[in-house]
Amino acid sequence: MKQILLLLTAMLLSCCSSDSEVKAEEPLSAWGTEGEIGKTLVVYYSYTGNCRQIVTTLTSQIEADVLEIQPAEKGLRYEANNYALGTQLLNAIKANPNDAGSYPAIDPVTTSLSDYQNIIIVTPLWWSQMAAIMQTYLFQSASQMAGKHVAMIVSSHSSGISGVVADAQRLLPDVTWMGDALWINASHHSQRATLIADWLKKLNFAKGETSMEKMLITIGGQTQSVALESNAATKALTEKLKQAPVTVTLSSSGGFEIWGALGFSLPASDQQTTAQPGDVILYNGSNICLFYGTNSWSYTRLGKIEGLSESELRTFLKAGESNISVTLSLAGTTSLSAVASESREGSVYSLNGQRVSNPSKGIYIKDGKKYQK
Repeated sequence: MKQILLLLTAMLLSCCSSDSEVKAEEPLSAWGTEGEIGKTLVVYYSYTGNCRQIVTTLTSQIEADVLEIQPAEKGLRYEANNYALGTQLLNAIKANPNDAGSYPAIDPVTTSLSDYQNIIIVTPLWWSQMAAIMQTYLFQSASQMAGKHVAMIVSSHSSGISGVVADAQRLLPDVTWMGDALWINASHHSQRATLIADWLKKLNFAKGETSMEKMLITIGGQTQSVALESNAATKALTEKLKQAPVTVTLSSSGGFEIWGALGFSLPASDQQTTAQPGDVILYNGSNICLFYGTNSWSYTRLGKIEGLSESELRTFLKAGESNISVTLSLAGTTSLSAVASESREGSVYSLNGQRVSNPSKGIYIKDGKKYQK
């Protein structure tokens, strides 16, 4: 009888194991050995403890060293008095993002990033932005991170993470992003092991590239990046853009998109899809649709515009207008030296070489260097 009870107890414990205790073997093989991919560092800041739990789950699935970022002043309640202190810190950064004095102080960090090729950032969201404490570390470490392979996991209660992605791109303009950021909100926190395992499979640190190539969309001098899907249509489009950028004329339609003819056909793999704001869609094999709203139809997904809220998308895509000139190009193919040779000091240019007087949110060239606004 005692043996039977012990067996039942073991079975019960096995069935009740939490999702956070699950270790996925596939991501380890997908990443390869440390010698193949280089050393990995997980950098995190945790205020409520959620990010710390995410890091524990992550490091049960990959081999990595861990660095925790701590504020210099301990015991502060950033959420008190209707988020007064947290908002104050974020507003200070927004007012002067290039001034080191705008960022809250953190404990000294002795970890040398020269020892690592790959960095995974785990950060909470504060009121639609990256937590100010993590922003400090990235601001201070940007030059050391240049050329590194970087990925990011964002924890939030329910808010979307586009603002955090934009902050990361601004703070780390010279890294290679290894794929989309993973968003783990409160309702999915208990499923984080599975979410992380699936996310890791999409990252390819071994080859220094991501399965999702980057395309650039330029409208009215503003440029935004697009994370491309991996399918026959995007492969054909990439080959086309390697030859030269493509400019198309699109018009608003239905209150949810701008669309028009590409001027050439791509191999379609249509399926019933509910397009979301930011989606880049192929329609009928030869039309491109850029969404600022939602619509369900039979489409082929091409990718997603990164880092913009719905209201920012409407502005960028010139929602409601007609005959909108849109240029598609590949990230990394723009000749910065050609623009720099013709530029005046301090002038700002779009990635296709047009001078921009009042740059809004996007990717630009200034003094021969690419930067994110």
